[in-house]
Amino acid sequence: MAKELKSLVTELNNAVNRKQFDKANDLLSRAKRTLLLQNALIPTSSTSPDLLVLARETLELGAIGAIRQTDAHSFTRYYQQLQPFYDLERDSTSGKKIDVKSSQRSKITGLYLLLLLSSGDGTSFHTVLEGLVEEASLKEKSVEDDPYIKYPVDLERNLMEGSYDKVWRETNSERVPSEDFALFSNVLVGTIRSEIADCSEKAYPSLPISNAKNLLFLESEGAVMEFAQQRGWALRDGRIYFPVESEAATRSEKDILVASGSIIENAIGYARELETIV
Repeated sequence: MAKELKSLVTELNNAVNRKQFDKANDLLSRAKRTLLLQNALIPTSSTSPDLLVLARETLELGAIGAIRQTDAHSFTRYYQQLQPFYDLERDSTSGKKIDVKSSQRSKITGLYLLLLLSSGDGTSFHTVLEGLVEEASLKEKSVEDDPYIKYPVDLERNLMEGSYDKVWRETNSERVPSEDFALFSNVLVGTIRSEIADCSEKAYPSLPISNAKNLLFLESEGAVMEFAQQRGWALRDGRIYFPVESEAATRSEKDILVASGSIIENAIGYARELETIV
């Protein structure tokens, strides 16, 4: 049974890496069924170390496969199923010598942090991060020593500072840990783009399309025009005209305008820098 499982996991790894998802999903179902028969989908004190590693690797490949199929729900489920295995890796008193060299815990955890960030779940993000910080401190290390964890931590810090230009540059730089991080990075940039658009509507009556391209981190003026149409913005004479409020702004609305201007200040500055370079 163990030999059959090992062969299934090897095939599964190849299928996921080649993005043969139909084959991968079939192999994943077979591997999980085999693990279920071995009572190994949830680790126990009687589960052998070799079986623990195969079970962990199966679930990790399921998580990576879910990411590559843009299935955030399935990825979250696999992340949760992996936690008992990662708990055993951390527990030096478990008495089990588990091979951690092949573990993808850092990558899976970093991806989960990025998912939480891109979905706006700051509370869960900090709950997970606090556990990682505590664990690292016990080893006299920093979570930022791990590139998979440092990436979402840096993005979250830049978001809190309102430095959207830094977030955009990070998601388009060589510092992205792996291509699997691209999905949630793109979702995050899309969320930021919508927020900047909301703020722009409140802070300006209109903007040149060329400015909006840089401000919204879009690749071309054509992309700006498409985005503007989706938002219901008017386009004429090379400018975007935002919807005009029918009534005079109240005091609270004026406060919003001030806040909106502050939020996009760094992005505006970055847009101007780009224009100067060009």
